[in-house]
Amino acid sequence: MSLRPFHLAFPVDDLAAARAFYGGVMGCAEGRSSDEWIDFDFYGHQIVTHLAPGGAGDRASNHVDGHGVPVPHFGIVLNMDDWQELADRLTAAGTQFVIEPTIRFKGQPGEQATMFFRDPAGNAIEMKAFENLANLFAT
Repeated sequence: MSLRPFHLAFPVDDLAAARAFYGGVMGCAEGRSSDEWIDFDFYGHQIVTHLAPGGAGDRASNHVDGHGVPVPHFGIVLNMDDWQELADRLTAAGTQFVIEPTIRFKGQPGEQATMFFRDPAGNAIEMKAFENLANLFAT
């Protein structure tokens, strides 16, 4: 089966800030929109920011490889070059990272590049990459 695009809708408290972050900082092309939502092309997948003041943000964190990982969070697995380009773009934009761009599980199955940050509404995002995508589910 070929991989199909996923769809994720989530709350934000300011559509203009969401547009500036996802469209401007992240570089996601904007699709349809209304006064209450905006959809974006998130690396070939559809994400939709819905206006819902007070509904965004993470609720907890879990310990993963020495870091407190925000829960919930979403993101995508990029190739290493695209991951590094995004890390550089986010750094240049002054993004405050929850977990700075780093390599997690060094020398172990599942070694991966990862970074965590929040959108302006407080939604946690993890972007990751693998040198070898075959290790995505390695144990």
